[in-house]
Amino acid sequence: MNYKWITLIAMLQCMVILEAQEAMLCQGAYWTEDEANLKMKEFANLWDDLESWEERSKMIRDGIAKGMQLARMDQFSAVPGVIIHTRREMDGYTVENIAIESFPGFWVTGNLYIPSAPRAQNPAILCPHGHATDARFRTYVQLRAATLARMGAIVVAYDMVGYGESNQVSHRMPAALLLQTWNSKRVLDYLLSRSDVDPERIGMTGESGGGTQTFMLTAIDQRIRVSVPVVQVSAHFFGGCVCESGMPVHRSEKHQTNNVEIAALAAPRPLMLISNGADWTRNTPAIEFPYIQRVYALYDAEHRVENVHLPAEKHDYGYSKRVAAYNFLGYHLKLNVNAVPYEEGFMEDFVTVLERDELRVFNEQHPIPPGALEGDDAVLEFLGF
Repeated sequence: MNYKWITLIAMLQCMVILEAQEAMLCQGAYWTEDEANLKMKEFANLWDDLESWEERSKMIRDGIAKGMQLARMDQFSAVPGVIIHTRREMDGYTVENIAIESFPGFWVTGNLYIPSAPRAQNPAILCPHGHATDARFRTYVQLRAATLARMGAIVVAYDMVGYGESNQVSHRMPAALLLQTWNSKRVLDYLLSRSDVDPERIGMTGESGGGTQTFMLTAIDQRIRVSVPVVQVSAHFFGGCVCESGMPVHRSEKHQTNNVEIAALAAPRPLMLISNGADWTRNTPAIEFPYIQRVYALYDAEHRVENVHLPAEKHDYGYSKRVAAYNFLGYHLKLNVNAVPYEEGFMEDFVTVLERDELRVFNEQHPIPPGALEGDDAVLEFLGF
């Protein structure tokens, strides 16, 4: 056969595959709230005991892995390379700048927060962030990470792809969902490679798009033992960005699911949903949380799942949301919550908020290593897309 015809046939096959995947996407407000309510009742009729739920949960997990093409990344599962520098001693914690090699030539940029007097074995917490231009440099991210570190956790706050210092690719690249999930997994791999991290006490918490990263990784990786997705778990809203719903992880020819069921895959591990009255989580107490409670009841683990609903608040990871997470993570990860000043609420004023340039990993003194991939096309080609 002529080479040109072979190339044309391959291109047409690729177009058919892409069109089929596009048809399977569930994006943004895919359903109305009324439709989602009925869908949750429909989903509830698909299982009635632990055996039938676990059959469904396996199908959902498989759908996530296949939909984001996670198998592409299996070849990069060795202990990741790490760059750490610029240690600063703070009040009860230290801060360092860290880069973790997600796969050859691609770096996850972040900051490492460690208790000032760490133990031989410490809990660890992954802290992804939502869609904010200043990314992990934002004040509330620093407050959260530093407070959890002072309580005794080793914390990594890290950038979304295309945000903050993660500028090797754009955020809206086609494989953003795969990259972000894999990046989170590599942060977890790094933490578990440390001899001072207790593998039985690993937590994760993030808001909005960081909430998606939290419940997505928790769903497919049992090493996350405690999960706190904030202002994101919704029955009708599937995420408004390609990094959340740009690959067919919610639907296939064999199944349909949503983020409520994906969050429920945390069961029976401790899970807290934090919701508010001004976004797509406004129905959590009535719709999303009862469904997840029912899943937890199958494991006799109703006491491990909680919902903090703040009807007077908006879409953020503000103070009242953080303090709820502090108590939940503190209890289930056995943190020392008394290490943080408390006077009618946790006091975060001991935290030194650093400037962006102070927290950057790569600069003139510490340039990105040679061979770094640059641009969406270079990364996609390296991964075989």
